[in-house]
Amino acid sequence: MAKADDSDKPSGDSPSSVEQYLVKDPERFALNMARMIEQAGKAAAAWAEPRERGEMRDTVAEPFTEVIKTFSKLTEYWLSDPQRAMEAQTRLFAGYMEVWGNSVQRMSGEQVEDAVKPERTDKRFLDPEWGRNAFFDFLKQAYLVTTRWAGDLVEHADGLDEHTRHKAGFYVKQVSNAISPSNFILTNPELFRETVASNGENLVRGMKMFAEDIVAGKGDLKLRQADYSGFEIGKNIAMTPGKVVGRSDVAEIIQYAPTTDKVLKRPLLICPPWINKFYILDLNPQKSFIRWAVEQGHTVFVISWINPDQRHGLKNWEAYIREGLQYGLDTVEQATGEREVNAIGYCVGGTLLAAALALLAQEGDHRIRTVTFFTTQVDFTYAGDLKVFVDEEQIGALERAMKEKGYLDGTKMATAFNMLRSGDLIWPYVVNNYMRGKEPLPFDLLYWNADSTRMAAANHSFYLRNCYLENNLSQGRMELAGRTVSLADITIPVYNLAAREDHIAPARSVFLGCQYFGGDVEYVVAGSGHIAGVVNPPAAGKYQFWSNGKPTGDFDHWLSGATETPGSWWPHWHRWIEAADNTSVEPRKPGVSGRVLEDAPGSYVKVRV
Repeated sequence: MAKADDSDKPSGDSPSSVEQYLVKDPERFALNMARMIEQAGKAAAAWAEPRERGEMRDTVAEPFTEVIKTFSKLTEYWLSDPQRAMEAQTRLFAGYMEVWGNSVQRMSGEQVEDAVKPERTDKRFLDPEWGRNAFFDFLKQAYLVTTRWAGDLVEHADGLDEHTRHKAGFYVKQVSNAISPSNFILTNPELFRETVASNGENLVRGMKMFAEDIVAGKGDLKLRQADYSGFEIGKNIAMTPGKVVGRSDVAEIIQYAPTTDKVLKRPLLICPPWINKFYILDLNPQKSFIRWAVEQGHTVFVISWINPDQRHGLKNWEAYIREGLQYGLDTVEQATGEREVNAIGYCVGGTLLAAALALLAQEGDHRIRTVTFFTTQVDFTYAGDLKVFVDEEQIGALERAMKEKGYLDGTKMATAFNMLRSGDLIWPYVVNNYMRGKEPLPFDLLYWNADSTRMAAANHSFYLRNCYLENNLSQGRMELAGRTVSLADITIPVYNLAAREDHIAPARSVFLGCQYFGGDVEYVVAGSGHIAGVVNPPAAGKYQFWSNGKPTGDFDHWLSGATETPGSWWPHWHRWIEAADNTSVEPRKPGVSGRVLEDAPGSYVKVRV
């Protein structure tokens, strides 16, 4: 939080404080502005060329139409009652007057508390000049007053239905993050100083990166969040030794090489999400859940999903179950001779796994004997901010767009996920890359995050409609393979991991989903979020997890009575697996009848968009 003592705030700007904002070499500055404009022309050309060739059709109007509709409903509520509108305007005006009055007093040399202060976790206003300089201090406080007032308008709009309120709150947050004075050169003291000190060279570098990122996005901006050049899949990322032992139209099946003298009799099949790639569980040897599981004696198999193209447009959930999950079970049995398997599903991979288990139970396929879900929703009542993008109109527009190609571009999903935390995943990189002109640092997690995947049209449409829009899975209405499936038919032991700060599968949502399974559920809440809460190796000694027996009653009451254990939940999960069956056998060499297709991590994972 940008917090400066009032004693640090001078009565006015001293010459030295003004000096840092004055251009020292006008000729060089002007030359760099010309160079920046040249790079801006290249960016404009990179944006225009694919549109002129007909390779890209802009769909910007559709989301903006949705924003305007939502704000119109919010505006209608406040303006329909003149007294209510006047009270709202008065609150905003009073906030501005307090900020103005405090600024005048501070200019006179008085020590005055800020009218409004940033949240403790807000990193945008850390530079001392946000508190010392009257101009920047006024901008900061006026911005905070305005955005909090806008947030209050949404919170107190009692006439809005819950979905519209949710959308309005989300859009207000996006606009608030976008218009922050920290995002602009003339209103951010740090950016202002850097631009003056370098005579604008930072802007030349930034515009050059901007043009490069539009080229990389083939006409759309592909925001770089890390230096990706140092990473290569199979070389220094996704490195755990293994073999591809099966391949279907939608999935490769990877079997990893054993490292222990004995292994658990039951193999482990991991079903990752097809939104992003499986190697989040195998980033590097220190962070790899896959490598760690192998070291604990698991014979690990992983489904590596295809990065779909137009050929896969009609592949729906049943296809992903038959040609992915069930094909994986068949491959495990052929490779090991075992029919009893432990299974893990992560995020939407877990949702697919839950639906598959319900279907397979009806069909008499009981090969999966325990199931673990990582940050997985099966009920979507409290599904978080992603529900903002889901209603009949928006899904209809998305389906029309997907119909043209048979898939949803990977960048569209990546943008949606980044918007969930735009204050962390969008604007800091916009400022760092395109205004400060600094290359982001290498980071394997952000390399993975940028390695986008497409969504097969039929698959994605089924998911959005049956889960987010209609909540059919938990309510026993989902239809698969001509059957109506029920989670109550899942009677095997369930280990259900949530993450306390998860924005994608909120812990409350995962908790509610526990009640629909037909067997015993071990519910565990990990510290941190959707990724760090899962990828938390014991050696790191980070975070904690909470456990508290059966997930019944109210979520907050359950959490308040839960036992907090420092460190990783991984050993807790392994003990749970062993409690179900700890029979051990000789280790298995990867392969089906001695045959393998290629080395891990295979070919499907290397297809980029």
